[in-house]
Amino acid sequence: MQAKKVFQSMAPYTPGKQIEEVKQAYGLNHIVKLASNENPFGYSEKVKQLIPNLLDHLEKYPDGNATGLRKKLANYLEVEEEQIIFGCGSDEVIDFICRTYLEKGTNTIMATPTFPQYRHNAIIQGAEVIEVPLIDGYHDLKTMLNQINSQTRVVWLCSPNNPTGSLISRDNLVHFLDNCPEEVMVVLDEAYYEYIEASKNPQSIQLLDRYKNLVVLHTFSKAYGLANLRVGYGVASKKVATLLNIARGPFNTTSLSQAAAVEALDDEAFLSYTYEKNLVNKQAFMEACEELGLSYYDSEANFLFVKLPTSGDALTEYLLENGFIVRSGEALGHPNGVRITIGTEEQMKELAQHIKQFLALHTA
Repeated sequence: MQAKKVFQSMAPYTPGKQIEEVKQAYGLNHIVKLASNENPFGYSEKVKQLIPNLLDHLEKYPDGNATGLRKKLANYLEVEEEQIIFGCGSDEVIDFICRTYLEKGTNTIMATPTFPQYRHNAIIQGAEVIEVPLIDGYHDLKTMLNQINSQTRVVWLCSPNNPTGSLISRDNLVHFLDNCPEEVMVVLDEAYYEYIEASKNPQSIQLLDRYKNLVVLHTFSKAYGLANLRVGYGVASKKVATLLNIARGPFNTTSLSQAAAVEALDDEAFLSYTYEKNLVNKQAFMEACEELGLSYYDSEANFLFVKLPTSGDALTEYLLENGFIVRSGEALGHPNGVRITIGTEEQMKELAQHIKQFLALHTA
């Protein structure tokens, strides 16, 4: 059996270290995971109360159209139901886009470093990948526009960007869309949308009527705390959504995930609590970093990319030994830094102390 030749130069996605793995490896009883940008406050209590009632009839297929969630979400976003594409996480919608629009002889443009699944899925489809380096954590939108040619099919904008957390402002986004050819799809991946400070919110969904080549991606994995249930979505024009739904498998979100997402949308209090706590704890951690002489990228997400005078791997290993899992910049295409999820107030204070001790040992 022979796979596509491109697979010979690729590898499966490598996730960060897991809690049980670290416990066993380092002989620790308590581990704090701040590596995957999960919600440290869990998820809605309403969802927790609902789940036991959803465990009957597991022998039945879920609603392939996700009708209840589709209606709820369309009303919430003020879009039409036919504009929504559901995925097993927004990662799967990225795969739909690549399978639908990319092939050999086409190209796609993205920042670097950014979310790696854009590149991964594009390469599988045989497309050329054009990567434009970030400028101080931000997308270089001018250069990205200049890179567009007749073979360009998709441009990826991750905002807030992973791993830097930097936001593309509404004005810059509109300028980009105004100058991007209408036949080139622009995918705005807003996985961390709910964490954006209110005064800076680009209200990107409102732009869909004006720009038919825009696709906006959101997820329930981050602020809503439903990462394990794997439900995300894209919003696009009806024409684009229809094509992407052709690429979608018929039962790609479960009854459990659909119902949980509906309930999560209703719990505005939990989402507000998550938003406020993230802002406060992130600000406190930024101040702690400044006291340690460490700089970081502007972040409108629930994580901070901290720049280091050493390798990211060195700090990551030290923190593992002390019960904290973070994501090394070397693994994210950005050496000499770490991406740290913003946790609880207590977790961030303890983490800052460990970083202080590390710097004392390694930068004397």
